[in-house]
Amino acid sequence: MAANIAQLERRLGYQFDNPQLLLLALSHRSFSGLNNERLEFLGDSILGLVVTEFLYRQFPDAREGALSPMRSHIVRGESLAQVAKELELGSELLLGSGEMKSGGHRRDSILGDTVEALIGAVYLDKGMEMAKECILLWFRSFIESALKVKPGKDPKTALQEWLQKRGEPLPDYQLVKTGGEAHSRLFTVSCKLDVVKDEMSATASSRRRAEQMVAEQLLTQLEKK
Repeated sequence: MAANIAQLERRLGYQFDNPQLLLLALSHRSFSGLNNERLEFLGDSILGLVVTEFLYRQFPDAREGALSPMRSHIVRGESLAQVAKELELGSELLLGSGEMKSGGHRRDSILGDTVEALIGAVYLDKGMEMAKECILLWFRSFIESALKVKPGKDPKTALQEWLQKRGEPLPDYQLVKTGGEAHSRLFTVSCKLDVVKDEMSATASSRRRAEQMVAEQLLTQLEKK
């Protein structure tokens, strides 16, 4: 286990003063009553704060409507899962036997939750500045991708203007699913355009945010044309 920890810490670019925090961050609730859920809760807030502050300082003149899509590009389930895969966390997860048999070490939701738990563990181990360093390192490719697009109009407005200029029908956003707990609702929105082959969908904590994310996906497809 010591060798595995040393190898993982090299991939993380971070060495824990308290290795027990690392083990706790890797422990899924199926493995033990002492698991990473609290660390995940903590890390989720730290990740959002660090990315928000970074964008706030990077673009001092940008409005909230322009910064929010950039943050969503960085702080989303797909990004978290990809970071976990790049760090090769799957083989390091501590899972219960049932979760192991069902392929939990490959499940994006579990991988993403583990990244948030690791952020929380780093924060408890050495504080906010070190947690910030790790976040900016682990999410570097997503941050660089988000920075390539200068803040401007929000995605829904930009998409509407693109379609209007070309005489195309305006987007019709459909709420296709709601879920989650009462205190943390999730909204899934979809949209299909005549000029884009595939229907796009996104899930977020508000319908407005989900619509913005869908519009961003559609704009990305239109840019490829």
